[in-house]
Amino acid sequence: MKSNRSLCSPSAALAACTLAAVVAACTHSGGTSSGGGTSASMAAPRVVSPTGTTVSGDVSLASSPTFKYPSNAPVKSPDPRIGLKAGATVAEAGAAAWNMRLLSNVAATEGFGGRGATGSDLAFKSHYAIQGNYRGFQIWDIANPSAPKLIVGFLCPSSQGDPTVYRNLVFISGEAAGSRNDCGATPITDTTSNKDRFKGIRVVDISDMAHPRVVTNIQTCRGSHTNTLVQDPKDKDNIYIYVSGYAQVRSEKEVPGCMNAPAGDSLSASFRIEIIKVPLAHPEQAKVVNSPHLLADLQGRTVHAPPPSDTGGRGGRGGAGAAGAGAAAAGGAGGRAGSAAAAPGAGGRAGGGGGRGNGVGQSGCHDITSYPDIGLAGGACSGYGLVFDIKNAFNPKRLTSVADSNMSFWHSATFSNDGSKLLFSDEWGGGGAPRCRITDKMEWGGNALFTLSNDGKLTFKSYYKMPAPQTDAEICTAHNGNLIPVPGRDIMVQAFYMGGATVFDWTDVSHPIEIAFFDRGPGGGYWSTYWYNGVIVSSDEQRGMDIHELIASPYLSQNEIDAAKSVVVEQYNAQEQNHFSWPPSFALAGAYLDQLERNSGLSAARVAAVRSELASAQKASGGERSKLLATSATALAGDVNGAADKGRVALLQNAVMELSRKK
Repeated sequence: MKSNRSLCSPSAALAACTLAAVVAACTHSGGTSSGGGTSASMAAPRVVSPTGTTVSGDVSLASSPTFKYPSNAPVKSPDPRIGLKAGATVAEAGAAAWNMRLLSNVAATEGFGGRGATGSDLAFKSHYAIQGNYRGFQIWDIANPSAPKLIVGFLCPSSQGDPTVYRNLVFISGEAAGSRNDCGATPITDTTSNKDRFKGIRVVDISDMAHPRVVTNIQTCRGSHTNTLVQDPKDKDNIYIYVSGYAQVRSEKEVPGCMNAPAGDSLSASFRIEIIKVPLAHPEQAKVVNSPHLLADLQGRTVHAPPPSDTGGRGGRGGAGAAGAGAAAAGGAGGRAGSAAAAPGAGGRAGGGGGRGNGVGQSGCHDITSYPDIGLAGGACSGYGLVFDIKNAFNPKRLTSVADSNMSFWHSATFSNDGSKLLFSDEWGGGGAPRCRITDKMEWGGNALFTLSNDGKLTFKSYYKMPAPQTDAEICTAHNGNLIPVPGRDIMVQAFYMGGATVFDWTDVSHPIEIAFFDRGPGGGYWSTYWYNGVIVSSDEQRGMDIHELIASPYLSQNEIDAAKSVVVEQYNAQEQNHFSWPPSFALAGAYLDQLERNSGLSAARVAAVRSELASAQKASGGERSKLLATSATALAGDVNGAADKGRVALLQNAVMELSRKK
């Protein structure tokens, strides 16, 4: 449908990147290099790129032919997700899966289920999953994904309780007015000033995972809806936490320096993010060190009207923020933009408002995704999608903003691995309303996909939304997900609450396509769904935690899945992207070859010949294997210029050559 979209850039522009014709295609760590862990990703030699490079230094595949799939590739009709049986538990609910397999489900443990408890976001460290909850967090050992084991359930109400992890430190977001510094379960009811109230970032030491210990509570003026870990390559002694949120400003009596003032007032606690500096040697000294007003001059936002079939949002799950006005209190019953703030309740996420007017300034951001390897961050800031320069983590700068009338509530951002694309999700309805009904437009409540130029410019290309229509009983809209490290492709898994998990390919950014899914009937719903070290882990709001694996299909080969599994990271956070690279393997070479067959990027005869060569080399060993692979790589180098897909042939040639050098 036609939308009202605007693009604008402040006077400060991103410094142009000087990229040589010969670039490092895979030199970044696939893990969190300064996190103290190991990674299966490794540095690769410099690759001559026949098609140009992206901001990350990767070979550009923008001009590659599109993939072609057989007629039996799409899901059967009618879609099996339609009409699934409802159920409060996994055993009761109907389920549908396509190109995915459920490995396990673990129920929420005592204290983390039922009224007032909601499973929230996930973070990962080694073979552990840290599952946030409005009442605290649980740590699961997922070394055996078919049988996860609970390490600890840490009861410490901090709604929403979204976690981020760095080494042995966990950072928990809290914005509910009733949360306490001492982790007590009795909520604070005083609405004006209370020194026992916790709203901000809770720092927890998990060196002894079975016995987490609160190190400090960092109070902020508006609490923390979500938080983003930012690593500065130039600062190894500290990490930074960007705090996002849009709850009402706290009393200056409770937190000195907090002031509710209009856009343009440098003392205002709105229209900004807060930056916390965490000294790694002394995390107890963590504090807010900067509060840049990055959102004060934004303007041009327009939002579509509610659909005629709108049944309204469900109460008690949070309030709508407001641009230039007071936001609803975190955990309140919700309020329209510009209305009086709702009274604090038991805690909940803020709803899908964030400012419906066309005034100046945006109250706050929902999510900020950092990508330090390219020096950028993507900000999903309620009414806008933003790009920030984070080369100086202490002092980020806004580069570009985009507004789109089809986007109700800009919720989160995901970069493509090569940095050439940026996806923004739209949490239409705030995660408290059915927004995937057959009457709801496919442009609303999904994702907006953009290309991102090396100088920071965004260009809109398309929308993607989980395609199966849901009922009025199913809360459904785009929520949290991440990239699956399939080489040569942009593939993402994403939660849609009661719409389940969808896996989609947005390599062709103008024509995204679903390639796998898992869904259950109404009840619970996926808050977040992430790929982590070979499996897909989902946090259900009420039905525990699921772990899935992908199954080979016409859309995704076994080689591609195995190559994705070869990328092993030491930790993962939802709002922190690190550049993927792939260790040499036959799966990696096979993945590129499968793609070249799928898009006719190399002649059928050459594809067959290279397959035969790789099969022969895999059967050989030692020096004979190296010789066969080197011969094949030399021949592939001669194929590059004449190939329809020059970029992938160059990547295949490099993968085979690296494999020949593997000891």
